[in-house]
Amino acid sequence: MKKESAVILHNIRSNHNVGSIFRTSDAAGVTEIILSGYTPTPLDRFGRDVKEISKTALGAQMSIPWKKVKSAKKEILRLKKENFVIIAIEQAKNSVDYKKVKTKNKTVFIVGNEVDGLPKDILDLCDVVAEIPMKGKKESLNVSVAFGIALFRMLKV
Repeated sequence: MKKESAVILHNIRSNHNVGSIFRTSDAAGVTEIILSGYTPTPLDRFGRDVKEISKTALGAQMSIPWKKVKSAKKEILRLKKENFVIIAIEQAKNSVDYKKVKTKNKTVFIVGNEVDGLPKDILDLCDVVAEIPMKGKKESLNVSVAFGIALFRMLKV
């Protein structure tokens, strides 16, 4: 049985991060991308390609189904009813080492804002909060880099 995986991008600011996550998701076989909050979409309000997303996604924005939703929380609750396991990639008090996370047949990965991360009310809805341990002086990675590292490890691509 093929694993079904989706991604939620919540309040991501950077078009370049969005494009990069589309490209990484395509490479890993993600089946859907859900954009919530103020995360930019690959198409502007006139239906034209957003140049910065297209440049970094290299066409992945056309090969993976995506949608824009108003509420990440409603989308998470809908996916939970469909038996998806929700995994946040985030630094938090209740986080576990991402290398110890086992994925199921239906998994959703969620990442948040480049500075503030995911809000507590969204983290509270997640089944697992996975964190990449930091060994250097910096306390975090770029969101698209962290996403790629965690996605490939947890999906065992």
